[in-house]
Amino acid sequence: MHEAVIIVSVMETVTGDPGTGEDGWRAIPADLGEDGGTILSERQLQLWTLVLQARTVPYRSAPCGTGWQLLVPLEAYPLALGELRQYEERNRNWPPPAPVTPVQYNNTLVTLSVLLLLATFHNITQLDASRFGYRYVDWYAIGSADAARMLDGEWWRAVTALTLHANWLHLFSNLTIGGFFIVCLCRELGSGVAWCLLLCSGILGNAANTLVQQPDHVSVGASTAVFAAVGSLAAISVVRYRQFPSKRWTLPAAAALALLGLLGTEGTQTDLGAHFFGFLFGIGFGLGGEFLINRYGRPGPLVNALLVLAGAGTVVAAWGVAIVYV
Repeated sequence: MHEAVIIVSVMETVTGDPGTGEDGWRAIPADLGEDGGTILSERQLQLWTLVLQARTVPYRSAPCGTGWQLLVPLEAYPLALGELRQYEERNRNWPPPAPVTPVQYNNTLVTLSVLLLLATFHNITQLDASRFGYRYVDWYAIGSADAARMLDGEWWRAVTALTLHANWLHLFSNLTIGGFFIVCLCRELGSGVAWCLLLCSGILGNAANTLVQQPDHVSVGASTAVFAAVGSLAAISVVRYRQFPSKRWTLPAAAALALLGLLGTEGTQTDLGAHFFGFLFGIGFGLGGEFLINRYGRPGPLVNALLVLAGAGTVVAAWGVAIVYV
């Protein structure tokens, strides 16, 4: 209502060309020059009136043709023009252009195939190989993240525990909920980079968890790597959109913390420490991965393939040492 009153009064006091200053007011040029046109867009009018308000410069606004005019008293004209020029100079290149979102990798089938292998391995651990003439292997005894044994030097357990699950429900939750985040991460970084990132985060997460747990603590599951995926995706979003509040880069980070609180602490047998450290290392590796990609570019198919083989080789080697050792 107040704005409407101002506009009416301006229309009553402005006669002829509002830019001539015949009534003691002068219109601000749209290009802030001396003799430019004085018609402003609505957005430009709103920004400039805020600048003048902040500097306590009196002004009036009036509709004119297809736009608006911003008028100031003749004695305040030099001050208003100087303030607006300073504002435009300081904000000439702001906000910076939004970063171009990289084209995502089309590797969903590859990622799901790895998850299927994880489910297949779970079936193998449930079989009694002694029925077929092979030596019985207690996969959980030799591969779980047993804190006392890990502190005693059985380092491979930090790797092998990621491939074991207590039951089908445990496996299913990791494959469904975790699979979604892992697929997203692989599409962002590529399968090789993403899986190596998850493997390193999971290994370090299990190792760090061992240091804060009691010696009788034993855990299994890929959830450490799942929460690493959540942390990595949040970190990547923060890096890409750190200068763009309008992109709401804080939402992925808040969602990640909410997921950690919701799923990471639910259940009496939930290993909160493994989830937390996986999430923490995931953030670190996510930041590092995004930095390297920004600096050196995204890895090609050959590099991704080599990284996938390196990750798979690490898991196979760890199980080989576990079986030979016992």
